[in-house]
Amino acid sequence: MKYPQTLPVLIALAFAGAAHAQAPAQPAQEQVIQRQVNQQQRVENGLKDGSLTVREAGRIEKKEAGLDRMIARDSKDGISAQEQKQINARENAISRDIARDAHNAKRGDPAGTSNQRMQADVQRNVNQDQRIQAGVQSGQLSGNEVSSLERGQARVDRTEARAARNGHVSAAEQAAVQRRENKQSRRIHRDRQNG
Repeated sequence: MKYPQTLPVLIALAFAGAAHAQAPAQPAQEQVIQRQVNQQQRVENGLKDGSLTVREAGRIEKKEAGLDRMIARDSKDGISAQEQKQINARENAISRDIARDAHNAKRGDPAGTSNQRMQADVQRNVNQDQRIQAGVQSGQLSGNEVSSLERGQARVDRTEARAARNGHVSAAEQAAVQRRENKQSRRIHRDRQNG
């Protein structure tokens, strides 16, 4: 007659397990992605106010690509405390680079065509990162999906960095970036909608 007493416990454990399996991603992952959004916005603002040149923004995007790869590697099974510490260290270094470049003597031309192209591409990064973050917060994206999407973000960032390395982003280079961004946008949409 012990079954009636253990049955409520088993049912409670089953519900707890189901709730845990459907819980949104861990706060560490959300924090990491939010920080990426913030840093991309700082780059865009630096381009808009002329405190960053196109070449400086390109160097930052190259570093962001490395960060995206690190996040992709760590997101598969959830970001551990040690992994978050390493990611934070990389984000802090990029943050210092943004501040240093924004406050040096070099000035960008916010009205320049290359600058405008780079601004548009960086703004799209912000949008894509926000969409990934929303998918993490809602539980629509699994760790594997976030990992895959972060690898996609790294490819976009590398393409932007290559386009900006000489300080000029041509129409053809921006078209290449936009093709990558379009592919990434479709992947974000598909992964968030696949249930």
